[in-house]
Amino acid sequence: MTLSQWFIFFLAIQLIHGLGTWKLYVKAGRKAWEAFVPIYNGIIFMKILNRPTWWVALLFLPVISLIMLIVIWVETARSFGKNTTTDTILSIVTLGFYSYYLNYFTDIKHINERSLTPKSGLGEWTSSILFAVVAATIVHTYFLQPYVIPSSSLEKSLLVGDFLIVSKMHYGPRVPMTTIGLPMVHDTIPVLNKKSYLFSDKIDEQNTSLKSRFQLPYLRIPGWEKIERNEIVVFNQPADTLLDMNDFRPDRNYYKPIDKKTNLVKRCVAIAGDTLEIRDGYVYINGIQNELPDRAKLQFSYEVTLKPGKTFANSIIEQLKTRYDITDGIYAMGNKIIIPAASDDAVKVFKNHPSVASITRFIEPKGKADTGLFPQDPSYEWNRDFYGPLYIPEEGKTMELTLKNLPVYKRLLTEYEGNTVSTKGNQIFINGQLSNSYTFKQNYYWMMGDNRHNSIDARAWGFVPFNHVVGKPVFIWMSWNTNGKGFNKIRWDRLFSTVHADGERTSYFIPFLFLLAGWIGYSKWRKRKNTTV
Repeated sequence: MTLSQWFIFFLAIQLIHGLGTWKLYVKAGRKAWEAFVPIYNGIIFMKILNRPTWWVALLFLPVISLIMLIVIWVETARSFGKNTTTDTILSIVTLGFYSYYLNYFTDIKHINERSLTPKSGLGEWTSSILFAVVAATIVHTYFLQPYVIPSSSLEKSLLVGDFLIVSKMHYGPRVPMTTIGLPMVHDTIPVLNKKSYLFSDKIDEQNTSLKSRFQLPYLRIPGWEKIERNEIVVFNQPADTLLDMNDFRPDRNYYKPIDKKTNLVKRCVAIAGDTLEIRDGYVYINGIQNELPDRAKLQFSYEVTLKPGKTFANSIIEQLKTRYDITDGIYAMGNKIIIPAASDDAVKVFKNHPSVASITRFIEPKGKADTGLFPQDPSYEWNRDFYGPLYIPEEGKTMELTLKNLPVYKRLLTEYEGNTVSTKGNQIFINGQLSNSYTFKQNYYWMMGDNRHNSIDARAWGFVPFNHVVGKPVFIWMSWNTNGKGFNKIRWDRLFSTVHADGERTSYFIPFLFLLAGWIGYSKWRKRKNTTV
């Protein structure tokens, strides 16, 4: 929906509310016209319901507003003496239109200063659950979101099984674009395997994508930080096809709303305005080799040649994997061992093994094109180890457009910047106008995994727009090792540790337990003191 459509929808809701409640306003000692004035009517209605004024703000928060509407419908009936289970059910199943019945066909009185305590155990339980969901959804949407690491793309910095807390506040919380959906459920309802949000099945004008109903335009509350180079960032996968993240085609649009695309976590190796190049597997920014934080460990794939007559059984390979801290699987091929991902430190130690003759890093030769990588164009002889140079667009900066660089930026211009792009001969047309340059509307970033040969990242699907950025991981509250046994299932040294700090990782789990115990003791002491008084 466009902003003008949302405005009309908002006015229609105000009219529906006014027509269904104006007599209730009068019975509560207010004026009939107050039921029709946008926002003001909400403030007055909260007074009628004997509820705090700040509830009005909750009615304008996507997703949360749906819960609050149900609460308001029930509260309206109860404020006029309709407290039975039947009244509650009718308020909900009629989608609030039960107020029309109360407004026009009943002789009811407003209960001033009514008790807000539910009159049954079930009612109290239901109210507690509703407000817990509202509070959790607000925190989840605008402040902090839990996230679990599913893959080894940032191994050593973040491990598979790390449970993160992601801050939405650092880069600014993004207002949900999808307004109608289940709270705290991302894309699919567990078990049911159904969409968690309302979406349309209508094709858009270009016959390329599906659009979500009741979708807000992109809005973001300002944060207190900008994304810095080498920070780990959680973002929505720009080329999410729903079915397979590997199936990226640059000329295809995707029907998922931005905020419902798959959440990924990668390292931002290049920020807006940078020129990125990968040489021999190493990232160069503006011609200078990128230096990663000390906790980060680059990993590459290796081929290990064993000495004549030497072989490794599968059981020994598993032991080597643990001993040399190689997280991705090792597998044998005759007198060779393939290591999909290992750090320099692991390789330096492993090469001294008495059965190892040599270790060679897999490297794609320069000039050998991998058309499976972005921009999927045979004229670009790029591969995972030799890539670029590539300019990362910056908001407000103007770049020359040519037929040569158009394959790199065409998807950005259409999908992320909302333009139409066509060519005729050697001419480029943007929105029907002949163009030889373009000024970018937002910042873009280049996200990669430290596991350079085993990471689906920007080399596969290109730029990440700022409107796809979710937040910044700030600490690990839990870390679960599926290969561990007993108490070693938990990586105790990673509990309550920071993500971006330098130096040795420090767990703050024990200090947290002391603080928690102190708070519980203080709360009990205060409660006992108040009871005594």
